[in-house]
Amino acid sequence: MRIMVQKFGGTSLATPEAREHVVRHIRRELAAGYRLVVVVSAMGRKGDPYATDTLLDWAAVNGGLLPAREKDLLLVCGEIISATTLCGLLEQESISSVVLTGAQAGFRTDEQFGNARILDVVPARVLDELGTKDVVIVTGFQGQSLNGDFTTLGRGGSDTSATALGAALHAEIVDIYTDVNGILTADPRIVEDARPLSYVSYAEICNMAHQGAKVIHPRAVEIAMQSSVPVRVRSTFSDSVGTLVANPEGFQDVQTGIVDRFVTGIAYVSNVTQITVHSAGKGHQLQLEVFKAMAENAISVDFINVTPAGVVYTVFDSDSVKAVAALEELGFNPQILNGCAKVSVIGGGINGVPGIMARIVEALSEHNIQILQSADSNTTIWVLVNKEDMVQALRALHTKFELHR
Repeated sequence: MRIMVQKFGGTSLATPEAREHVVRHIRRELAAGYRLVVVVSAMGRKGDPYATDTLLDWAAVNGGLLPAREKDLLLVCGEIISATTLCGLLEQESISSVVLTGAQAGFRTDEQFGNARILDVVPARVLDELGTKDVVIVTGFQGQSLNGDFTTLGRGGSDTSATALGAALHAEIVDIYTDVNGILTADPRIVEDARPLSYVSYAEICNMAHQGAKVIHPRAVEIAMQSSVPVRVRSTFSDSVGTLVANPEGFQDVQTGIVDRFVTGIAYVSNVTQITVHSAGKGHQLQLEVFKAMAENAISVDFINVTPAGVVYTVFDSDSVKAVAALEELGFNPQILNGCAKVSVIGGGINGVPGIMARIVEALSEHNIQILQSADSNTTIWVLVNKEDMVQALRALHTKFELHR
């Protein structure tokens, strides 16, 4: 049995016209010989009647104190409405289908309501239904705890549902449909000459997602990478094949080689605060106290540099006041720089190639952009800049590495 998983996001299901495109994509892949598992998100975005953010607003204006377990019980309604709506449309087109909740599809999770982790996927029911139905529609973003409670998987949960099902079913491919035509070299709202990519490796797109690109959730990519299930990111509103995400050896049919492409894309995270805490002779004890304080206050830290002279790291601007208060309570006198942005240069060909950092510095220096901090990994080089320089930095780096070509 050839199995394909398709995932349709909220904008793909928001209007009757959009849903017609969804049905067209389903019909095309059925004609190609696939049995389909279709994962759906809640319809629309904030303000639309059944969108997840609309349901959250509903809870907020009706007491605002809904417990996490009951909030998940409310939120799963959005995907159920999407799934049953699509089922009705398919039946109207004489395409046999059945709807399964995340729990019925075999998703077992922990009890971290609102951001549950998948413990296992047992898709026996999905496989049974594929034996008699053309399409199995699964509600994304949700599962069931071992106690039988509904749980939700957090932001990007439907992407995660799709790749987890793809892995469990040994699917041929997972198609993630969005409102953009694949993955681009940069955010087109900022970099006008950003271009679509034919392919990216799992590692590259995982880094792009972690560094601010919002096309696919990093948890979903990590699951696909672990099981080597190829993923395509495509537009609901066209027939373009979009961007293939796979191991490099999966790009055999791509005519342009991967070897000479050092840099794949530029990403960013804005609204971060740089915090510097000087050692003052405390050494290892300072490092322990600083990061323990951040953990105890549930503050996510990033861009960490630790030296004998002290520690430098970033937090989101929204956490900066809480972070400073925690440090001052310990007797530290942190230096704070609000309004920063983290700009990332990402590419599977960066590692071991001389001159990449020199080109980054050159590109930014040509525009008098100060680098406040830097770090690197095998596939990514990060620089911290003032937020007011972020747009120019993105454009300059995109041009310097000729990503517009």
